Amino acid sequence: MDEATVNKTLTTLNLPAPVKPDNARLMQWEELRSVFPIYVALAKQLQLDIPIPQNKRILPEKMDPALFTQIQTWLDAMDQQVMVHQLRHLLQMTTLNASESGLRALIMRHLRKPAKTTIDRDKADFLLVQYFALSAPPKIYHKQIELTDVANVLKPVFGEVDSTPLPWCEPLEKMIVTLRGFKSLKEMLKTNFIEQGRRVKESAGGMFYDPSAMLAFIRFNFLLRRTLIELMHADLIFIRSGLHQLQQAGAKTVDCQAVGLGKGEPIEKLQQLADEWKQPFQKEYTERTVNQAFEKLLGLRADIERAMEKVLGKSSVAPAPAPAAADTEKPVKSAPAAKGKETSAPVASLPADATEHSLDFENCMEQIWEQLISAPPSRGRSMTTVKVGGARLLMSSWEVAAFVSDDGPAAEDLRRAVVARALVTSGLEHAKDTGNATGLDRALTVARVEVSRLQERVEGAKQAKDTEAAVNLGISTKRLLSALDEAEKL
Repeated sequence: MDEATVNKTLTTLNLPAPVKPDNARLMQWEELRSVFPIYVALAKQLQLDIPIPQNKRILPEKMDPALFTQIQTWLDAMDQQVMVHQLRHLLQMTTLNASESGLRALIMRHLRKPAKTTIDRDKADFLLVQYFALSAPPKIYHKQIELTDVANVLKPVFGEVDSTPLPWCEPLEKMIVTLRGFKSLKEMLKTNFIEQGRRVKESAGGMFYDPSAMLAFIRFNFLLRRTLIELMHADLIFIRSGLHQLQQAGAKTVDCQAVGLGKGEPIEKLQQLADEWKQPFQKEYTERTVNQAFEKLLGLRADIERAMEKVLGKSSVAPAPAPAAADTEKPVKSAPAAKGKETSAPVASLPADATEHSLDFENCMEQIWEQLISAPPSRGRSMTTVKVGGARLLMSSWEVAAFVSDDGPAAEDLRRAVVARALVTSGLEHAKDTGNATGLDRALTVARVEVSRLQERVEGAKQAKDTEAAVNLGISTKRLLSALDEAEKL
């Protein structure tokens, strides 16, 4: 599709009204100051020349006309060279992704272009999804997101937008309905949703830039990506669990010829491979390349299932996830093996009336640990529910992984964030039921300390450029803050 096709239909964005030339120039300078660090990082990553001298790369608040022209010319040239997958890789692997103002400025830069190429369109498409992922509040992040949710999050970019579904976007809506029913990555890969979504986008031409249409594409792309990643993590949890059980049974190697590896791959190597598995969205991706990446993951799972059948005499029942290394203060107890169906495993939780005098930090952590080990989360679920006292706590995939498979500082921080949230939630329910808020007050004191510590951890992860830890810890911290806000209203 050429540039003329992309711009064949005139659409109107709800962008800010024109301002006086002098003010417009100052606003453009502020936008340049916001996006300039991103372009510098891109140039360094791609080993491209940066014509701006080192001593001028910290742009002053007061506009320099000569520098303005030089930077604007360079950015225009960079836009022609940088592909969307290169921009995606940079933002997903660095802390630049955490800047709402920087992302918004980059989006506006691409949306304001009078003549947009297909590359500009794909960049805007990607950046809008990144903006939604960064700015969406925790309370809607894992629900079945609606167009109104996207419209609310994107207000700083679009302003007020009509979220009524557009008839020509109906194929996206039908695919979203189907997404809800997928229970496994293997099942989902039988579709061609990535290519279907791209065809809808390309057939839209200039209508893509209708704000109501962009809301539909943001929602579809986010839900598609979220579903793929959730199902991928479910398979990774299975693989790590299977490797742990094989290791416990005395196995040293696994035959992985089916996935293109060796006949006797060391379990330690496969564990490292699973731990370091990267999402297949960092390179230029199509339906074919994404499918190839995920098929390798499914092939590794199949090899491990065959090894489990040979060594352990089982393959059809998902293995219980391997427990993570326990806190030094309170080792985790071994959970009893589940009998019968996987979902029949007992749930260990204290009765509501015992919360007040029994539920402390260590006790709460042990309860959550035992439930996750005794009843492994069903595959394909984005959220897992555990019971603590009289409350139910929703946990995301990375929070579950912190208890059942991951270890290290980030995992410990995530566990503490979950426990603090559980204490507040349980204490709130107990206070509502009995009118006694003593336990809640204690939980709030603990949670406030944890919030302060977690916020420091998030900043540390950002400085270390550990994007995954920073994002996961950030979301879990926001959830704890939301629980605190709700409890403090009582």
